Formats: sequence, structure tokens, C-alpha cells
Amino acid sequence: MSGIYIHIPFCKQACHYCDFHFSTSLKKKDEMVLALAKEIRLRKSEFENDPSESEQAKQTVGTIYFGGGTPSILAVSDLQLLIDEVYNNYNVSENPEITMEANPDDLSEVRIIELSQTKINRLSIGIQSFFEEDLKLMNRAHNSAEAKKSLEIATKYFDNISVDLIYGTPGMNNERWLQNIQTVLDLNIPHISSYALTVEPKTALQKFIQQGVVPQPDDAVTHEQFLMLVDTLETNGFVHYELSNFGKPDYFSKNNSAYWLGKKYLGIGPSAHSYDGKNRSWNIANNSIYIKSLAENKLPNETETLTETDRYNEYIMTGLRTVWGVSLDRIATEFGENMLQYLLQNAKRYLDDEKLIVENNILRTTKKGKFFCDGIASDLFWLNLEE
Repeated sequence: MSGIYIHIPFCKQACHYCDFHFSTSLKKKDEMVLALAKEIRLRKSEFENDPSESEQAKQTVGTIYFGGGTPSILAVSDLQLLIDEVYNNYNVSENPEITMEANPDDLSEVRIIELSQTKINRLSIGIQSFFEEDLKLMNRAHNSAEAKKSLEIATKYFDNISVDLIYGTPGMNNERWLQNIQTVLDLNIPHISSYALTVEPKTALQKFIQQGVVPQPDDAVTHEQFLMLVDTLETNGFVHYELSNFGKPDYFSKNNSAYWLGKKYLGIGPSAHSYDGKNRSWNIANNSIYIKSLAENKLPNETETLTETDRYNEYIMTGLRTVWGVSLDRIATEFGENMLQYLLQNAKRYLDDEKLIVENNILRTTKKGKFFCDGIASDLFWLNLEE
């Protein structure tokens, strides 16, 4: 089962930490929606089934995900048009997960009711923090009152809701961080995605830190707040199923889980990435060129064929971030016994240090090692498998 990601490249304003592709100008919004619809139609052949495939292997769209940018900036009619295009051109499963990322300031009760009457059945709400000082530092478009109100209303109409929170923010003490987590728990939200504040190149946050306006995030505080997050959520019945994601049973993100498990997906829209199991492609990150290309029935993308090295390294990276880990049997089958020995040899110091563990022939990060899993993965990478 595969997924379709639709990138909506518009925001009301630029968050200081964000390096995703978006525009704060909505002048080309209508043209963009039509271009997205056309790309959905043009790429349906990529999901056509081989007549020789078994019924089990046939490609079915199991998830549709509106990301961005800020998808909630679109009218409900725009979202419905794009959903209809998917249904009209693809084989969609009977009960697909259809997620829309949303900002609290877009979620009035009227809007939430309208969304609940569409096929959208999951909301991912970008709260980030319930404190004004944090929201101002991030340059979020909403305030604390809007954050709480949006969730109070959304829970009346949607069962499947995810909330984004950011930790490690300069000035956020541990007490405030725990209050952020507790506010979400009190509202019975079943899924939380939580990320450390990262200083990305060429963002406003990087500039402010260089100028001394904002202090550099403290790594020790960030690590401490991560551990507090894990302990609090696991105590409250959440499963830490991916480094940045926590879900109650039956509420894991099906869309994101498919990425981490190496399933195929289409990325629609400027800057969106796609994966077919062997090749990765990405659309141009330019709204004007994207719209112009689609008007000419052209797909403005580039493609690379993944080498064996790429596939091995990606599996190590995604596997160690998740509860599913890295299958040693799969490593031996797909990459050979020599690669398995290479992996185990390089993993030994982390196994000895109890940051990695092998159970049932699955290599996983321990609670102690989870925060460091990206660094651990990079130490297990192979750089010249083809040589």
C-alpha cells in the first residue's frame, strides 16, 4: 500500500526556524491548486498495476497527506478538489488515512466542521508551544489562546489528531516544557510529534543567534527535555515508535510509518519528493517554474537511482529511528553476509555501551541511545559499497 503526499507551498508568515519550501504570497494560490491537480493526473501511470502482479501486490493508495507550508490556508473546496483528483485517478483503499497539517489560527469552529464533512480524517496541528514567549521567538502566526481553543474544538469533531511540539527552545525551562506536554495530555490527544529546535542554515533563527539576539540552544537542556518527553508520554500510554513521534496504540501515523518502512509514495507539488523502491525523485522548489511547467504538461523534477550503498544507509538511518529497528536477516539477504559482519563490528561499541541492543535478530536503539540515533547511524554507514 502506498501514499500520496501533497505539498501546499504557502504560509501566512515565515517561522524563524523553518527551512521548508513555501511562499508568503498567495497571488498564485489558485494557479497552484490547478497545477497540483494536473500533476496528480499526469502521474497516475506511475501507480498503474502490472497485470502479472498478484492481488496482494497491486498498488493501492492507503494514505493522502497534505503537508507544507500550511495546507489549512487553502479553502475547503480546494482541498476537496485535490482529494477528488486522487480518487478519480488512483485506486484508493476503502479506509485511507487522509491527513491535513493545520495551524491553530486557521481552525475556527466553522472551519473545523467543514473539514469534518470532507474525507479528511486526521488533523496534524502545529501548536509548537502554549506559551507566548516561545511563539513570538518562533514567529508563529497564532497565539497561546488560539492554540488551546483550536484543540478544544478539534477534539469534538476529529478523533485522530496529532500535535506538534518543539523542545530545546532558548529560554524554555523544564517546568514550562512539562506544562506544554501536560496540556496536550489533558485534551486526550492520541498522537504527538515533537522535535528539538534545530538551527537550520539561512534561517532567521540562525541570523539572530549569530547577531547575539537569541542564545544558541543548549544541547544538555535539549537532551534533558527529550528524556522528560519520553518518560512522561510512555507513562501515559504512548508508544515511542519513532525518534520524534509518539502515538497511542492504533494512532501511529500510517503516512509517516510508510516512509520509515521503505514503502512507495508520490510527492506532489513544488519541492516534494517521491520514492518507487529503487529511484528517488524531487520536484523543483520554485512555485512559478512549477506552475509554468505543469501548464505545459511537463513534470519539473529530477530523478536519481539509489545505489546499494544508498539503500543500505537509508535503511540503517530509518530503522534505528523506529521501534521496528534494523532486521539483521534483511541485511544479510539484501546486502550479503560481509555487510552484516561490517554492521555488527561497527555496532559493537554501542552495544557494549548499551545504546544499541539486538533482540530477535533485530538491531534497535535503547532508551539510552534513542536521542543519539542519527549520530549512531552515521557511524554505521558504508560509503563505498559499490567499489
